[in-house]
This record gives sequence, C-alpha cells and structure tokens, in this order.
Amino acid sequence: CSCPRQVRLVVPIAVAFSPGSVPADLPRPLPFRDEQEMEITVNLRTSVTSHYEVVYRGTTAQEEAALAAATAREADAALHPLQDVSMGSLTMYVVPETSSLLPQGISVYVGKHRSALVRAGGSLAALQARLQQVTQLMSFTATSMAAALSDRVPDGRLSPDARRSLKSSLGYEITFSLLNPDPKSHAVDWDIEGAVNCYVKPVLDKLSLLANFSVDSQILYYAVLGVTPRYDKESSSFLLSTHSLPHVINPVEARLGSSAASLYPVLNFLLYVPERSHSPLYIQDKDGAPVSTNAFHSPRWGGIMVYNVEASASPQASLPLHVDVDMARVMEVFLAQLRLLFGLSRDELPAEFLLESPGNEGLADWELDHLLWAHTVENIATVSTTLTSLAQLLDKIGNIVIKDDVASEVYRAVASVQSAVAQLGKGHLHLAFQASKEAVTSSERAFFDPSLLHLLYFPDDQKFAIYIPLFLPMAVPILLSLAKIVRETRQRKKEPTKMD
Repeated sequence: CSCPRQVRLVVPIAVAFSPGSVPADLPRPLPFRDEQEMEITVNLRTSVTSHYEVVYRGTTAQEEAALAAATAREADAALHPLQDVSMGSLTMYVVPETSSLLPQGISVYVGKHRSALVRAGGSLAALQARLQQVTQLMSFTATSMAAALSDRVPDGRLSPDARRSLKSSLGYEITFSLLNPDPKSHAVDWDIEGAVNCYVKPVLDKLSLLANFSVDSQILYYAVLGVTPRYDKESSSFLLSTHSLPHVINPVEARLGSSAASLYPVLNFLLYVPERSHSPLYIQDKDGAPVSTNAFHSPRWGGIMVYNVEASASPQASLPLHVDVDMARVMEVFLAQLRLLFGLSRDELPAEFLLESPGNEGLADWELDHLLWAHTVENIATVSTTLTSLAQLLDKIGNIVIKDDVASEVYRAVASVQSAVAQLGKGHLHLAFQASKEAVTSSERAFFDPSLLHLLYFPDDQKFAIYIPLFLPMAVPILLSLAKIVRETRQRKKEPTKMD
C-alpha cells in the first residue's frame, strides 16, 4: 500500500491592512506573498507539515466601508459577502491600534465566519506572532493534530483531554432519554420533538457536511442512577460528588438499549428527574461547590443532566405532580456537551481574544473547518492502518482468493487517499475531506468483505489434521494391495522360463 506517512496541510490566508494599520517595517510594498512552514511530529515515522500561504494586501473600498461599522459584530456581518468563503481559507483584517471597533483590552475579534479583526501591533514581527495565534485557533494546532492521530502518538505524550473528543466516523446516532424513576410522584412532559427542531436541527444541518446524523428519543420509567446520593443537612438537599459520577453511567446504560447493533457511535443525552425521596439533587465539583448546570459529560459517550422539580407548597397536593420541562435550559446544556464531545471547547484562550457567539447554528464556520482539518487527517491515517492490516492478513493466508470487486475497492481506497493528500497540499479542504471519506468507505468495504474472512481458509497443517483421519483407513488396504502386486511381479521374474 502506498499510503503517505507525511501529510502537508496548506492554509490560504489573506491579511488585509486598513488605512493607518500598515507596519513601518514591511519588507516590500503591498501587495506581496509570504510563506511559513511548521512541522508537527506525531511519531518517528509520521509527521504533519502545516504550510501557511499568506497574501498581504490593502483593504478594498468596500471592505473599508464595512470596517466603518459601529461594532465588530456589524463589521463581521458586512465583511462576510466580500471575502473568500472556501473552506479552510482565512481572512484577517488589521485595524489601527486606536480603532474603536474592538473593545478596550481586546486585540483580536474572531467572527462567526472565516475572518478575524486584529489590532495592529506596532512592528511586523509582533503582528505576525499575533496572526499565528489566530490562524492556529481558526484552523488547527499541534494539539488538535495529535488528538486526531491519537492512535499513533506514544503513550505519555498526549494529554488526557486529547483523547476526549469523538473519533471520526461516517455517521453518528444521537439519543435523548428522559429518565423518570418515580412516575407515581412525577408526571413529566417534555416537548423533545419541538426542542430538536428548534435547537438541535440547525447545529446538525451545519455538521451534516462532516457526517450523517440520526436523532431519536425515549422515556424510561423506574430507571434509577444506581448511586445513592448523600444527604446534606445544611442545604436540605441530596448531593452527588465527583468521584461517584463514573458509577452512575453503567447502571443507566443497561436500560438505554444496546448500541451494539448500531453501525455508528451513539451519543447519549440523559435528562434525569430525581425521585421524590432524593429531591432536590445537586452535582458537586471537585471543590465541593454545586455545578451551575447540574450536569456532567462523559468523553465519547454523552452527558447527563439532573432536572429538579419544584417542591409543591401544599403537602396535600395530589400526586403525581405535573412537570413541564424547560427545554430551552436543557438544550443549552446538551448542545454545550455536544460541542465538548466534538472537541470544540472555548476554554484556554488569551485574555485579549474575543470570540463571537455562533448563535443558533451552534458552531462558527471556522469551527467546522477545525473539525474538517482534524477528521481529514484522521481519515487518511485510518485508511492507511486498515489497508496495512488487510495486506498483513493476506500475507498470512497464502491460498486466499481475492475477488475483483475487493481488489477494485482497495485500488479505489488508495486512489482516494492519494487524492485527499494532494487536495490538502493545494489548500482545498472540502475536496480533501470528501476524498478521505470515500477512502474510508472503500477501505472498510474491502476489509470487511465476507470472502476475506480468515476462518474460511485453513493453514496446511490443519488440512492434514482434517484429511488424514478420513483417507488413512482407505489408504491402508490400497497400499497393502500395491505391495502384494510388486512382490508377485518380482517373484515371476525370478522363476526360470519352461522350455518345450
């Protein structure tokens, strides 16, 4: 297999200087091109080269008009139709240090499309350092590449967070479950269909380029967490501590329905309404403080939110109490957990960075690109591993029969992965991702073809072990008869011929 071990990621970047923001130490007059390269070493045999193709230019009259907006958000919206919208490309608008477009103390504003506003930093070197930070945030970092290739990174070199995000897949199944352990006390009603259409569908529409998604929901009665919460006298409430949270998932998962029959990874989002005898129930963090969302997430699995029911004022209130779930509050938590599962957390940012909220779509255009970069590289690595494993299997079984359709899938997988690498080298992220998906599909079809099941083929020693007991009893009389014929023939030759 000729799958590549070195991948070159080309990021096209346009840096547009507005009037009054051009550094005095530019090496040559605008416009001009510049190229920068950085190597990300994954292991001894695999590396990823990031190549930034930068075009420095002045702003156009239309861009200057857009930058004259009152706020950075308005400027971002006005600039969007004027810029290169191809996936993986970035546009940086440099504004003067005195510009009021960016709030006080903010030097970088990242919009919700594929552009950022950057405050001029005096010298070109200072500006380039800032631009590099923004570029890595909006495309990929050494950490995100290491996470995408986590299977190839030596143990100990990868942070625990890098293994938290979901592996690349052609599809994902999302299941929303309402757990009501005490239906005698609580009649819980949730408008999950309306909530999915209102809050989840816009996000999945944006992510549909990445993979296929299916969504379903269920209500489970008498399903308990399996961990007894601790009663706290001071707050008159029940508490779940951090160390007990991992023990919550297994008992609940047994009730969710098996995901073994699923072709794709299953993401579980559980809304748990505590039983009346354990209400109200709060989740504590490591420091013992209550978690504001009253929820927690499990990497590559999903999340659980505890939804407390307001206690009735009158003790004579008829049971069960009718509960209408506030779906806006619940979905806000679940969508934040969905972002975490895909590795789109917005923590650990420099203080002078301001990121625009993606709004109803759940993720910005550049965040989608961030996922595409990582998943494309991961898909290429997966295909390489799959085809290498297939080649090793075929080498072990000398008499295996490879059908034409299996061979054509292997050739298609190799051609697609080579196409993906070539497109990455041209800066065409969308085409590269599509080719990498086709490569994964073809390689898996070849690897899992029923005709290549190794149990269908036996080593020679096993064949002898099977056939000797069958043929040996038949062979003994045949061999004895042959020996007798040979003996009689020899005797005839020794006897002298009679003369008349």
